[in-house]
Amino acid sequence: MSYHAICEQVESGGRITTSEAATLWRHASDDDLKRLAQSVRARYHEPDRATYMVMRIVNYTNVCVAQCDYCAFYVLPNQEGGYVLSRGEVFAKIDELLELGGDLVGFNGGFNPKLPLDYYCDLFASVRERYGDRVEFYALTIAEFVYLADRAGLSYADAAARLRDAGVHWVTGGGSEVLTEDFRSRHAKFKYTVAEYFAAQRAIVEAGLRTTATMVIGFDETLEERLEHLQRTRDFQDETGGLFSFLCWSYKPYGTAFGGREIEPREYSRHIALSRIFLDNVKHVRTSVLTQNEEAFRALEFGADDFDLPIEDEVTQKAGARIELDLDALLAVPRSLGYEVEYRRAERPALFA
Repeated sequence: MSYHAICEQVESGGRITTSEAATLWRHASDDDLKRLAQSVRARYHEPDRATYMVMRIVNYTNVCVAQCDYCAFYVLPNQEGGYVLSRGEVFAKIDELLELGGDLVGFNGGFNPKLPLDYYCDLFASVRERYGDRVEFYALTIAEFVYLADRAGLSYADAAARLRDAGVHWVTGGGSEVLTEDFRSRHAKFKYTVAEYFAAQRAIVEAGLRTTATMVIGFDETLEERLEHLQRTRDFQDETGGLFSFLCWSYKPYGTAFGGREIEPREYSRHIALSRIFLDNVKHVRTSVLTQNEEAFRALEFGADDFDLPIEDEVTQKAGARIELDLDALLAVPRSLGYEVEYRRAERPALFA
């Protein structure tokens, strides 16, 4: 299909293939990508409106055995500097989030072999009991969920049921990075396979929980690997309908074993546009203030409709992310671009509504 035919296909509501997406990436101008992404965005959202959340990622432990070479955060078991937050420390972080007007907590801590599934169920049950509906939380990432189910000797279905019974509504799609087997063999040999990742995420959806899609770009992945990730994501959404949103971060290389350099904001915005065009079955495409800071808001012009303002994420901060706590100053940026921004509360799955 010619370049112009691909553009017409998108604008008429049609779906494109990975080869057609590659053509757009290689040949579309920024203005063309903006126009096409905005046409897909308009199927779900008003053109000049965006939503946001104020949230905090609570890194309850930094002990992890996954040994991903792009992580600057983890320490191995029994190494100096390892920690596990107390229940009181977790509550203090949530209380501070509430004081700042936020209501979403993301829990993230890696593969700590000393913390069994019961630890997590008890923690999440205590958060639900203490805060009720005042906060919502993303309990674990899919990658952590796979590790915990494996260590507990449970099927993914049984592990998901345990979390649901502990008050969990969401398991976020973190730990995906780039969902190709080659990428994982290069960078995350102990982080399970792509097939296992999606099998676990499918079990999460089948248990009545909600989940999200995530991606990180800017390592050494090829265009073909990026498109394979998007294809797998779209296929999963076609099959399950369980993905609330798609969020893309950019890799922060500082202090990591892999190293490298950050991608330019323009490349990030173009990838957001390509993702918005390709993921025609995912309602929300979210831009990352955490890794792009003020530049993240440019991605609203490239098809993103939602973002969060994080007040903490030690994992990404260790790799060079900058947290900006002047939330009013941050919100002034998308407003200056002509967007009306509206706070949205964390949603509960229908099963728990």
